[in-house]
Formats: sequence, C-alpha cells, structure tokens
Amino acid sequence: MASPAVTQTARPLDGLRFTTSGPPALAGPVAGHLRLLGAVGPDAGQADGGVRGDTGPASVTLEDTGSGTDSGLSARATATVAWSSAGAALPAVTDEATVQAATGIMAVHGRRDGLPRGLAVDYATAATAVLTTQGLLAALLARARGCEGAAAQPHTYVDRAGLLVVSQYLAASGADEGEAAELAPGGPPFTAADGTLFELETLDPGAWAGFWRALDAPADAVRAGWRPFQFRYATACAPFPGALHATTRAHGWQRIREAAAGSGAEVCRLRSLAERAAEEDGAAPWTLAPYGPGGRAQPKAPPSTPGPLAGMTVLEAGRRVQAPLAAHLMGLLGAEVIRIEPPGGDPLRGMPPACSGISARWLALNRGKHAVEIDIKSPADRLRLAALSAGADVFLHNWAPGKAAELGLDAADLARVNPALVYAYTGGWGTDRIADPPMGTDFMVQARTGVGEAARPEGEAPAPSLMTLLDVLGGLLGAEAVLAGLLLRERTGRGVRVDSSLLGAADLLTAPALLRARRGEPGRRPAGFRTPLRTADGWIAPADADARAAAATPGLAELSTEDALRALRSRGLAATAVTTDLTDLHHDPRFAGSISRDAHGAPAVPDPWSFV
Repeated sequence: MASPAVTQTARPLDGLRFTTSGPPALAGPVAGHLRLLGAVGPDAGQADGGVRGDTGPASVTLEDTGSGTDSGLSARATATVAWSSAGAALPAVTDEATVQAATGIMAVHGRRDGLPRGLAVDYATAATAVLTTQGLLAALLARARGCEGAAAQPHTYVDRAGLLVVSQYLAASGADEGEAAELAPGGPPFTAADGTLFELETLDPGAWAGFWRALDAPADAVRAGWRPFQFRYATACAPFPGALHATTRAHGWQRIREAAAGSGAEVCRLRSLAERAAEEDGAAPWTLAPYGPGGRAQPKAPPSTPGPLAGMTVLEAGRRVQAPLAAHLMGLLGAEVIRIEPPGGDPLRGMPPACSGISARWLALNRGKHAVEIDIKSPADRLRLAALSAGADVFLHNWAPGKAAELGLDAADLARVNPALVYAYTGGWGTDRIADPPMGTDFMVQARTGVGEAARPEGEAPAPSLMTLLDVLGGLLGAEAVLAGLLLRERTGRGVRVDSSLLGAADLLTAPALLRARRGEPGRRPAGFRTPLRTADGWIAPADADARAAAATPGLAELSTEDALRALRSRGLAATAVTTDLTDLHHDPRFAGSISRDAHGAPAVPDPWSFV
C-alpha cells in the first residue's frame, strides 16, 4: 500500500538554542537529546558552570536563536534537574550510585544473584535525561497551543525517575497476594560447552519444550523451568533447575543453534561492547518523518484543564511495557488516553499479583486510561479503530513488525482519515539497523547490543539484567518521540510518523561505554564498580566518587547501617542505605510522602516531573 507523501525529515527544535548550567552529569545527557532534536548549544562537556562531582541542581534553558530563522517557538523554556526531590534537607541521594541504592534499582537488578547489585551503566540518569527532555517539549507544546498555565517550567528529579523505572516491581510488592512465581536467585544467560554465553527466548511453551527435548534435558526440569522463565520479565529472576544449565554446558553452540531452529525458539549469543561499537551507526534513538500538505496547524480553542497535553487524545494499542508506558506518560501530562484492548479486555489485567482483583503491574502502566474493546481481526472493528483515529492526535502501538500494514492500520492507512495524526510505533530493532536480528524482546536486545556486558563491571561474567531495562527506557524514549512529533506537527501542520525502538534504548544506555570501546579503552567499568558494602544489618552504597575510600574503611561490616553511614560521613564520604525490600519505600524518609496508593490500593509513584 502506498505511503503518504513524506517530506524531508525536519527536527522540532530547529531554530532554538540551549544553554546549561550545573553538574555535567545532569545537564550533559539532556543537552545530547536537545542536539538530536535540532537545538544548538555549547560543545558537549562544556556546560556553563558546574564541575564533575557537583551534587547541586542543573538548569537547561531553550530559547529562539534570534538568527532570523522563524522557529515559530519564540517562548523561553527552562528545566531544572536535581538528584533528589527531598532537596538539601536530606542529602542522602547525590549521584547515580546512591539513586540506584535508595530507589530499589540495586535490589531488583540483584534478584538474579540474591543480593543487591549496582548497574554499571547510568540507568537512572539516562532515564532522567529523557524525562527532562519530555518536560521541555511538553512546555513548548503547551505554549504553542495557548494552554492555560503554559508558563510553567518543568522540574525533574533523578530519584523520582528511579522510582518510575521500578514502579511495576513496587506495585507488585504492595499487592494483596504474593507473586505467581518464586522470587529466588537464578536465571540466564546459559553457557554452551565451548563457553559461549547466550540468551534463549520464546513465548510458546511448546517451543520451550521442543528446544530442551532436542538437547535431551530431563523432562521434569523442562516442566519446572517454564514458569520461572515465563515470569522472569515480571519478577527479575528465574530460578531454573540446575539441570537446564547443565544441559546447555554439555552441547556446543552450533548444536544449540540447531535445536533452537528446529523448535521455533530463538537464541542469541551475548555480543561484546567492542562488537557493537564496530557496527554502531550513530543513529538517533527515534526517527521523525513529517508527511502531508504542510502549512501551519489550524488553531484550536485552548483547553482549560490542567496539564501541557490537556485536550489531546492518544489512542494506544500497546502490549506489555514499552507502548503502555509511553502512553501512561502522555496521560500524566494531561492527555486523554484511550487504550485499545481485545474482546474481553487485556488478559494482562489478570496477571498476578493483584490489587482489588486487577494486576498491580498492569495498574502501574495503565491506571487512568479509558479502554475500548476492538477485535483487530474483524474488518468492521478495524473501521471503528480508523474512525477513532480520525479524532485523535496520536496513534501509538507496538504490534509485531509488519502487523499494522497487514491489518490496514499503518501510517499510510490512517493518514487518509487523519492527515495530521502523529503515528507512533515503538518496536524492537528499528528499520534496517541490524542484519538478521533475533526476536525484539528486552533480554534479546540486551544480549545482541552489549548491554549484558556493560551492565556488569570487569571481572564478572556478562549477563543481561533481568530487570526490564530496555522495555522501560524504550517506553520513555517512545514518549519523548511522540512529544517531538506533536511539537513538529504544531510547527508545520503536517502529520508525523514516529518510530522508536529497544535498540535505540540500548545504544542510548551504553553510549559512554561504546565511546570508550571505540577509543580503544576498556568499555566496561573497573572491577568492583558500584558494589554495595555489607553492614551488620543490611547494605550501604557509597557515591561513585567515594567508593574506593569507603571500601577501605575498616569495620563497616560490624556496624549497623546507620552507624556505618555516620562513620563514612565523619570521613567526608557520601553514602546511603540500600533498599532491599521495596515495601520499605512507603515509609522511607528519603521519599517521605512520595508514594501513594491508587483507587485499587496499588502503590503509585509520583509523577517524574513537576511544572511550576
């Protein structure tokens, strides 16, 4: 089917300039996003003020360049970014390491190993940069639309970003019932006889069983292994029977590949950062392609309801995490989100554990959305969906590649009924960026792109995190791309096709490591990086800059957590307690009043930004 006429790709911040001040660790990643979106500013690493190790807030300001180019966005917008929403009164969270410790990221990432572990990538900071960019785009969009309260400026906090990325796990920890699968150490990757580390993926229990039968695995281990494998996306661990790991170690990599091909399962060797650096194309984590006749958008009556996206409608046909999270963020910004679900409703509504009969994890991503049941296999229902899109601002989905075109619901199809639609697809691999890619799921993308190596420091075997790093970061990037598309539409009057991917999220997360690898330096962080320290009754995590000195401090293991923190502070060293039980976050003084409960009783984290 013919595509709508696509113009030369424009960028929504063309004609704008940004300035930054404050810690480069906070301002620098935001500046990178603004450059990709078309704004110009100081050279990378040259923020106006602030030094590395500075724990104060950062500021990023966008304004017209005054170059004579009509940006159509004459308003000035400033975002502030801080490590902690608690402010200077409680300086327990001062960098990436302490955010990971306090918010539960270390606890979730460490479930595979049975003890808290720091991610050797700057995950919370990367998420915050995306959220801050979203806030700036939303503020500019609100002003361009004449929204009430459009003078509001976004404030973003790394600790709130940390709470957002663990929100599904936090919701499950506060549910009315226990997990459907055991929370115990264990999980992939598997190891072949020749030492090859690999990930296994299938959504089909028959393919799972067929793969293991082909390798002569014990039948009872195959049966016992399916449930933890199936639920590993939810629990961040997978306590497989040891016989399954023993089975793969008895076979060479080629035999394992043959077993996967014959069963319908997929396997992917863990690639190194050096391998990914050699093929990385430097592409942005999303693409924006305007189409349609052009011209300024017709003005609409400005909405009076709160939120920079007030008065906008988002249609979301999302599964699992990536697209639902992107739409959830649109809803938090004030848009009406209409969720397209199959007849009978989304089956994941019933996924345990539940609060008031509804999946706690599902609520973390979908509370507040309006559901419409549509059978996309039915021609009549597909016409209903097209009719809904005629009055929408955004259509967002993460169906399997090619599915939208097969259904007659691709950008070309919906552009006929709504030429101003922002059509957004959040997928696995993007378009033609990876040769012969495996299944586009979180753990397979981690394996293929070197995330499994980057997430752990030197001296540890590479392993993709069983925390859904890329699904969440991919959802954040999807929302950023939609906001960029909406702003571009506001400036040009054209509809915009938006594509984002888990691959883009992986490259964003590993960008510093890939840069080191391309320079011939070690891509991974040094041994022991972000390793929490034991105390007599728990764990503490020192700030990255103080980690070596903290680890050399004698006697910490014999002290209580509070006494150990006092001992480090007396030496001028920064550290914080590691959250090991997510239910403790409800009454943690570092987040006093931040975590609430929704109408179903499920824990709910605070919005990642505030507009004041």
